Amino acid sequence: MANKPNAVGTALGTLSRLADSSFMRRHKLNKAAEKAVYLSTRTGFQAIAQARKLFKPAKPQGGASRLALPGHTTELFDCNISEEQQMMKDSVAQFAGDVLRPQAHGADESCACPADLHARAQELGLMMFAVPEAHGGDASEAALLTNVLVAEALGKGDMSQALAILAPLSVANALTRWGTAEQQATYLPPFAANEPLLATLAINEARPLFNPLEPALTATPGDDGWRLDGIKTQVPLAARSALWLVSAMTGNGPRIFIVEAGTPGVGVRAAGSMGLHAAELGDLNFDNVRLPKSALLGDETFDYAQFIDCGTLGWCALAIGCAEAVLDYVIPYCNEREAFGEPISHRQAVAFMIANIAIELESMRMLTYRAANRADLGLPWHREAFLARTLTQEKAMEIGSNGVQLLGGHGFTKEHPVERWYRDLRAVAVLHGGLHL
Repeated sequence: MANKPNAVGTALGTLSRLADSSFMRRHKLNKAAEKAVYLSTRTGFQAIAQARKLFKPAKPQGGASRLALPGHTTELFDCNISEEQQMMKDSVAQFAGDVLRPQAHGADESCACPADLHARAQELGLMMFAVPEAHGGDASEAALLTNVLVAEALGKGDMSQALAILAPLSVANALTRWGTAEQQATYLPPFAANEPLLATLAINEARPLFNPLEPALTATPGDDGWRLDGIKTQVPLAARSALWLVSAMTGNGPRIFIVEAGTPGVGVRAAGSMGLHAAELGDLNFDNVRLPKSALLGDETFDYAQFIDCGTLGWCALAIGCAEAVLDYVIPYCNEREAFGEPISHRQAVAFMIANIAIELESMRMLTYRAANRADLGLPWHREAFLARTLTQEKAMEIGSNGVQLLGGHGFTKEHPVERWYRDLRAVAVLHGGLHL
């Protein structure tokens, strides 16, 4: 599951071990060292981005760039993550705690992500691991589990802002995994630039029992290309994105189309929602939208079902992170809140409910990690992705509801974040798309 070691990874691995040493903890220096790891990670990836921009050719040589699967010596499910993966997760978790969590309430109230959110997220260098070296990035392996770890860490900070951050990353991942050489040369280089490019996936549709494998939006072929007609709803960053990847039904099954902002016939409007306010969800209306033949993502090797599965694991990872935030919040609350002269956590009903949250959280995590691990092994993983979503969409909603219940009347107020987490977690069961890890 590990990426290939590099100079930045080796140096930061040493610094990370130092931050976690007993000497640092004994002398209360571990927090400062952890901060150094975070800042060093950010600076290191910025340096890589700048170097790649300066010294790599702007156009690819030969065919489309594809990332190799990580090397493995066994098909057994390894529950451990590599040192570099742990380091990346810790760095993203630091960002989520320092940046996303403090501004989550304001972003939710304003129904908009902070103006500098994507610029600050770009400093993490996440795009470097989505864009191949040939197009200015630093990606060499398609490590789905690493992306799951990143999404989980962001989701713990704030699920809504995390979705806004991951939407452009998802488009870059999809172009890297499926795009033709021409599509990659056209669209991937801007993702590796210092200025963040906003893009998103449009999959969800507003109809009962929506199945992402059977989109109602149609793509009709013609002599000069394609015609798109239909509506997509609850699209992250719909109005602000410069690029959309849109699912549509063709005569040969569902496919994904690349649509640039400003294309005639595309209407955009804000869509109010129960949660995920900072993701700026919106609707896209396609009315006789004409696209060239080159707008069809990928070639005959494109696997639409796997495309959807990559998004499924993204939603599961976000839910795991948000659910862990609920657990971490209710434990100290119930230990400190007293009723009848003792903490309410001494009551079995309360203690058992908290224990169930922890059990369900680990179950969600294990199924999601297993699906991602099988994908990295090159093994079939559709079944595992389906199982992960089936469990997560039920248990995430239950965890959010129980979080509100454990706080009693306080859980209903905006003085505590659990009501926001509950609203955000509700999305897991009803939304598809927007993510592609």
